Amino acid sequence: MIEYIKGALTELTPALAVVETSGVGYALNISLNTYAAIQGKTDVKLYVHESLVTGGRDDSFTLYGFYSKQERDLYRQLITVSGVGANTARMILSSLTPSELCNVIANGDERLLKAVKGIGLKTAQRIIVDLKDKILSLGIADEIKVANGVQTSVNTAVKDEAVSALSMLGFSPAPSAKVVTAILTEQPDLPVEQVVKLALKQIK
Repeated sequence: MIEYIKGALTELTPALAVVETSGVGYALNISLNTYAAIQGKTDVKLYVHESLVTGGRDDSFTLYGFYSKQERDLYRQLITVSGVGANTARMILSSLTPSELCNVIANGDERLLKAVKGIGLKTAQRIIVDLKDKILSLGIADEIKVANGVQTSVNTAVKDEAVSALSMLGFSPAPSAKVVTAILTEQPDLPVEQVVKLALKQIK
């Protein structure tokens, strides 16, 4: 399973990025959010979601690339919703930033979701019902904050290492991620060991 692809950005369109690494060019379907984030860059790191479709006339293997883990997590949650396919999920993430989508789902704003091309009222309602508790329990909504109108995210490297350490200590990943994200949102420059110490006092 491919976690991410890191290399030279050789081609870029609003819907597709080609990243070359070790002499191989990988074509990744991307959202407009990812396009905006990597535009102008020569080297990129994209988190990957692999999609294998079998059983039809032609089997297909497609790679989707995301600038952040949070966007990939949201994409993976979206495609679990009945009626939301791969392209519809990408359309949603091209119309709304990850922070906007989290706010829309958390606040039950079906009007904004329905404004996305291809999303009807029933699908919008289903997305909100199916994902509201999930994005909160997984800590996805907490990882993405908007400060002065600018989207920022917590230090994912420190967050992932801290959650991993807490998991090895016997704590469940979801509540650990939520506590760690809250700590890093308040104190973004803390080292891993300090984050873990603070988390141990807060996890219930």
